[in-house]
Amino acid sequence: MSSLRPFLRVSLLCFVALTLLAPARAAVQALPPSRNSAPWIRDAVVYEVFPRQFSPEGNFAGVTTRLDELKDLGVTVVWLMPIHPIGRVKAKGSVGSPYAVQDYYAVNPDYGTKDDFRRLVTEAHRRGLKVIIDIVANHTAWDSVMLQHPEYYKRDAAGQVIPPNPDWTDVAGLDYRNPETCRYMTDMLKYWIREFDLDGFRCDVAGEVPTSFWENARVELEGIKPGLFLLAEASKPDLLVKAFDSDYAWPMLGTMNRVLMEGAPATEIERTWRKGEQEQFPTGTRHLRFTDNHDEPRAIARFGWKAALAASIMTYSLDGLPLVYNGMEVGDTSESGDPALFEKLGVFWHPKQREHFRATYREYFAFRRTHPAFAGTQVEWLENSASRDVVSFARADVTEELVVVVNLSNRPVTVSVKTPGPGRYQQALPQASKPADETDLTGLALGAFEWRIYRRPQAP
Repeated sequence: MSSLRPFLRVSLLCFVALTLLAPARAAVQALPPSRNSAPWIRDAVVYEVFPRQFSPEGNFAGVTTRLDELKDLGVTVVWLMPIHPIGRVKAKGSVGSPYAVQDYYAVNPDYGTKDDFRRLVTEAHRRGLKVIIDIVANHTAWDSVMLQHPEYYKRDAAGQVIPPNPDWTDVAGLDYRNPETCRYMTDMLKYWIREFDLDGFRCDVAGEVPTSFWENARVELEGIKPGLFLLAEASKPDLLVKAFDSDYAWPMLGTMNRVLMEGAPATEIERTWRKGEQEQFPTGTRHLRFTDNHDEPRAIARFGWKAALAASIMTYSLDGLPLVYNGMEVGDTSESGDPALFEKLGVFWHPKQREHFRATYREYFAFRRTHPAFAGTQVEWLENSASRDVVSFARADVTEELVVVVNLSNRPVTVSVKTPGPGRYQQALPQASKPADETDLTGLALGAFEWRIYRRPQAP
């Protein structure tokens, strides 16, 4: 035991020193600000379209004919999953993955022509909608036109082109250590902005491509169309400093799955927001908020009908940009994710007993559009008396304070919420048939997976 005393004394001295140095170290490691995005991006509502599945036609025209519906829903940005020809060599499934791109400069002939695509963009812009397309910069199909230049690709010791990782057998990995690869891909991005007046890109597995590539490409793209939107499919803080306007809130999706599928306490939502986002990412980061996308089984299948809506409202009401995926607004339950990604499985637009889904999303997005507090980046988490089941937080600006209360359990609860200050609130959503009584947010009776948003004006 005596032999440990010098070690313990040294350890204690180190602990004291580290404690004293902690404030200074924290100052040195202060998080940088995120890039200053264009105003239209800050309050965007993004809709992900899988053209193959979105309409019976499965093409660009099938998207164009539904633009009015997307506008009516409250969407402001239409994101099209990859529109390029799909490779056939080593393809998965009966149709192949749209993320195995054969030619970045062409469009999938199943979707139509470049003129059909140009018309889609023009019609979207005429309605005030922005359009971005998916860019798969990390890899290509095995029959890509780029394989005429094997030096553009990652290769093994024998000089053979290899996948970006062993499981992705249908694609070949691009090598960004080669400046010619960087030049080819940057010029390609510029082509789509210049020729089709796109408003930006959603960039697949962006974290697997060097950040320096994205930063340099951004500079060149801004020279063509300033203020464009770059969305990273990644959860990598350095991407948000100069290159990207938003990234994927993957950690929050994982937490939502644990809460609603495994019974984790609702307090994990706040913990993930603080530890997984605020303490890791540039200040002012706007993450893409979602419960559904093409990589996951449908939220309605994972969570159930009522829970899927509750999860959407809670997730969308946090700081960040809401994402709606391909028929999610009608409660579509068609399979999504691998292996369904490689097949033709169209959205069923009129499912039974889910008519209220579209109305709920429309009402929520209309409310969000007229309440600027949602476009900010501040969230104030509020204590409540049922914290294992209920999430409660405030979003505020100079004119009003909004309090979001969501029961994430499958049983009724009675909950009291500790408000930021004195005063009474009125229920704003869901809208009641008659004016709701004011409340101090005590003794709220919430049904299973019930959610509400309350409002009160800020004192002048």
